[in-house]
Amino acid sequence: MEKKLLRTLYDCFYIRPEFVEQEEEVKACHKALITALEKPERKLVLRIIDAQDYIKTETSLDSFIAGFELACKLSNEIHHDENGRSASYKARRLGVRLISEEEPK
Repeated sequence: MEKKLLRTLYDCFYIRPEFVEQEEEVKACHKALITALEKPERKLVLRIIDAQDYIKTETSLDSFIAGFELACKLSNEIHHDENGRSASYKARRLGVRLISEEEPK
C-alpha cells in the first residue's frame, strides 16, 4: 500500500492518548530551563525536543502501518485459502471459533 494512503488512514483513525500530567511537567521543566540557560543552550534543548518529537511521531506512524499491514495479511489469509477450503473450515481446523459460529446466548 502507498505510504501516503496509510498516513491518511493514520490521521483519520489514530487518537492520541492524553498525558495531561506529563505535558504539564514538560512545560514546567522547559520554562525552568529557559530561565536557567543562555540562548545557545536553549536552542540546543529545543533541537533535542524537536528531534524527540519527530522520532515519536514517526515511530507511532510506523507502528500503525505495521499493524494495518499485518491485519490485511491476516484477512487475506483467512479469505483466500490456497487449498480452496472455506475460511470457517480452516478456522475450525485451527480451533478458532468465528463470530458467526458463536452459540446463541
